[in-house]
Amino acid sequence: MADLEADGHFVPVIIVVDMQEDFCPPDGSLAVQDGRSIAPLINTLLSQPGLVMRIASQDCHPPDHISFANNHPPPNNRPFESFVEMTNPHPSPGRDPETKLQQLWPVHCVEGSPGFAIIPEIEADKFDLVVRKGKHPQIEMYSVFADAFGNIDPTVTMQSVSADVTSELQAKGVTDVFVVGLAGDFCVRCTAVDAVKAGFKSWLIEEATKCVVPANWEQTKDELRTAGVSVINLDHPTVRRLAAA
Repeated sequence: MADLEADGHFVPVIIVVDMQEDFCPPDGSLAVQDGRSIAPLINTLLSQPGLVMRIASQDCHPPDHISFANNHPPPNNRPFESFVEMTNPHPSPGRDPETKLQQLWPVHCVEGSPGFAIIPEIEADKFDLVVRKGKHPQIEMYSVFADAFGNIDPTVTMQSVSADVTSELQAKGVTDVFVVGLAGDFCVRCTAVDAVKAGFKSWLIEEATKCVVPANWEQTKDELRTAGVSVINLDHPTVRRLAAA
């Protein structure tokens, strides 16, 4: 990637993460404060002629998804507070099953429900690809690149996601991934970090994302930078490069 930057090679894509009704006020079941307000900025970014591809992601859960608090018995079923143990459905051969804790949420983004829809303020006709993630009932998928256990093999992840994003970007010769949307401390963060792991230069545009817990944003930015993600503002020179067709 350093060689690509040195010779000026720049093939950018934008991923607009989860700008869905259930993540936006006033009626979203998991509404992010001021989440709807970033739509105009995102539309401006989608209009930049230098982008080779414009991707939207949608959380897309079945009704029995493991992250839904009401799918678990009390007392350990409080949204935002409780956690359950999640098991990697695709363990490595010869190894004990891998587990991790999964935070519980209100029911959200059930496929086909009103809350699943991309908000009308987003100019969705500009998207070249819409990726639906989180389809497997027993595993979370915050990122479009990998599930919660880091599984990236398409033969594994295609049970959870509707497209192999890494292959799509490689086919376009993409070098740089710009990530915006909801929410900065969960799906945006994971998508941006996994873009680095997939071999791309990853940029998160700060004004075009909002967080579930705004008070944690400074800590989240530190984690992003440690992972190799560049957290930038709209006036950053790299964003301005998107205007060049």
